[in-house]
Amino acid sequence: MTLSAIAVPPFLVAQDDVRTAGAAQYVSARFQRARMEAVMRSAAVAVQVTQDASGYVFAIYVDGNGNGVLTRDIQRAVDRRIGASERLHDQFRGVDFGAIPGLPAIDPGGTPPGSDPIRLGSGNLASFTPSGTSTSGTVYIRGSGGAQYAVRIFGDTGKTRRMKFDRGDRKWKPM
Repeated sequence: MTLSAIAVPPFLVAQDDVRTAGAAQYVSARFQRARMEAVMRSAAVAVQVTQDASGYVFAIYVDGNGNGVLTRDIQRAVDRRIGASERLHDQFRGVDFGAIPGLPAIDPGGTPPGSDPIRLGSGNLASFTPSGTSTSGTVYIRGSGGAQYAVRIFGDTGKTRRMKFDRGDRKWKPM
């Protein structure tokens, strides 16, 4: 029993980290899928992340009128959803978009996420063009045990990079 009491807490921390890392990989893959959809469809495609009473929901939308994917066009069903809406915590128990309190910015001199883990512009859209470029931004992903990751999108290339926050030395590290 004593050995179990010693072994269980580190196991739970490791399990939280694995789940949160998996969620970050999944979100990164969803962004890359949206990028490829834009290239294949020769139309703007965006991932929209919104918050409701039970957490965050994200979905992929395609431009329906040639002016890019816009929140107002999503609301009017001009830009239509492709695929189902998703929630991270449905697939990765205990994981959702979020930031631990006091989380520093990824870049020196940058803005920390504060209470907004979705840093994709005012509409919370990561838009991808048919040429493969995108809006720049970062989404923060937090596990229930405090594991913290971020997925960054680089506008010039539309590519993503996953980062992990090391709580011990309080620094972001590339994955």
